Amino acid sequence: MRGTLSVAMMLTMTRYVDAPALLGESALPDGRLLGWAEWGPLDGVPVLLCPGAATSRWLGFGAGTVEMLGVRLISVDRPGLGLSTPAPGRTFSDFAEDMRQLCALRGLGRPAVVGNSQGAPFALACAAEGIASALAVVSGADEVAAPEFASVLSADLRGLVERTTSAPADAEKFFAGFTADAMWDMVTAQSPECDLAVYQDPDFASGYRRALNEAFAQGAAGYARDTVLAMGRWPFVLDTITVPVDIWYGEQDTSHSPDNGALLATRMPGANHHVVPEIGGALLWTHAEPILTSLLEKAITHR
Repeated sequence: MRGTLSVAMMLTMTRYVDAPALLGESALPDGRLLGWAEWGPLDGVPVLLCPGAATSRWLGFGAGTVEMLGVRLISVDRPGLGLSTPAPGRTFSDFAEDMRQLCALRGLGRPAVVGNSQGAPFALACAAEGIASALAVVSGADEVAAPEFASVLSADLRGLVERTTSAPADAEKFFAGFTADAMWDMVTAQSPECDLAVYQDPDFASGYRRALNEAFAQGAAGYARDTVLAMGRWPFVLDTITVPVDIWYGEQDTSHSPDNGALLATRMPGANHHVVPEIGGALLWTHAEPILTSLLEKAITHR
């Protein structure tokens, strides 16, 4: 990883998020709409962001960095979140096909893809279906339903996983009871102090809260479907992913993966596994430059 700045130093000098430079929506062939936001130069290297749980297109990352590196960052509302038309019963494969069509509509070619938090399995689906030129999983929600994790999950999480895998429709109804305020409270309650320094930054908090409110504008059904998909068994075979992969976790991240992505890295041959000290789940915003720099290098060499 480049540089020697500590996280404490970075927190005093970093702007985490910018408002989108461009906002829009695209009509898919079946008539559904996908809402999206963009940052950076229109002729930059396309990087598609699959954002975290219950956040809309509004919350990007790499303020200033995307311009410096020549990145065209695109964030998309998954169906039922933000401006995107709901698609009840959708699958990971359905999402990947939506992204394939959006890439054609927006002239993105085969973009590099970033999956953050609950967006990680959706990004992995894009890689598995040949849409991505390179992939970065950042503080990714791991496959907690994998049998290797059964003995290490907390009792509460294990109960949710069992409920999701055995009765997905029932679990989806349960998750549909969440709200934007409940999500904010859950994130801040589970975060270490190093992450709270980011989340409670006034500009970041404003952007994050706006993204949550927009994501729930149509209700919680979109978030609920995302959560059932992410928390159940993943249908794609990770060892068939052939594009270059970076896996990034903060050392103090205890909420996204039981082992900071160690098992996940072994399931994708050649994946580079990074565990960053002094930070938790806020890694996407504190370390945007090394994440994007590595991703661009991989995307350019794989084209």
